[in-house]
Amino acid sequence: MNELKLIALVGMCGAGKSVAADFFVSHGFQFLRFGQITLDEVQKRDLAPTEENEKQIREQFRQQYGMGAFAILNLPKIENLLAAGPVIIDGLYSWSEYKILKEKYPELKVIAIYASPQTRYTRLTQRKTSTDALLRNRQMSAEKARQRDFAEIENIEKGGPIAMADYTISNEGALKNTIKELKNLLKNL
Repeated sequence: MNELKLIALVGMCGAGKSVAADFFVSHGFQFLRFGQITLDEVQKRDLAPTEENEKQIREQFRQQYGMGAFAILNLPKIENLLAAGPVIIDGLYSWSEYKILKEKYPELKVIAIYASPQTRYTRLTQRKTSTDALLRNRQMSAEKARQRDFAEIENIEKGGPIAMADYTISNEGALKNTIKELKNLLKNL
C-alpha cells in the first residue's frame, strides 16, 4: 500500500460492505460509517432506532444539505480520522456524495462490493439484527430489501458510485474467497 489514505465502499444492502470494512479495519484502517450520523441524530432526539425514524432524519438531512448531505456532514470526521491514518468509509451512497468526496480527495479509491439480488435477499432474510449501538446489520424480508433497492437507486442515485468504482469485488460465494480478493486488492492498491 503506497500513499493511499481513503477508501469508500459502495454496494447494495446485503452485498457485504460490512465484511469488507471489517477486513480493512483489521489491516490498520480507521472506520467511518457514513450513515452513523443518522443513528446519532435518532439518539439525540430520543427516538427509537426504527427504519421509519431513520428515513425521516435522512430525508431531513438531504432537504437541508442536498443529495451530498452525508459527505458534507462527515467531512470533519474524515479529516480527523485521516490525521491519524488511513480511513475506510462504509456506505457511500449518492452520486452527489461521490462527487463531493472525489473533488475534496482526488486520491479516494472506491470499491464496489457486488452480490446479486437473490444472494443479498437470502442473506438479509437470514441475517441476525445487531444489538450494539452501531446497528450495522439488520434482518430484512426479501420484499422489503427489494423495495429498499428500488428506493435507493431511484431516490438517492446509488447506482452512480457503484458504476464508477475503481474496483469491484464479487461477494457471491464463500467468505474466504471474498477475503482472498480483498487481500489481493489491498496488496495492489
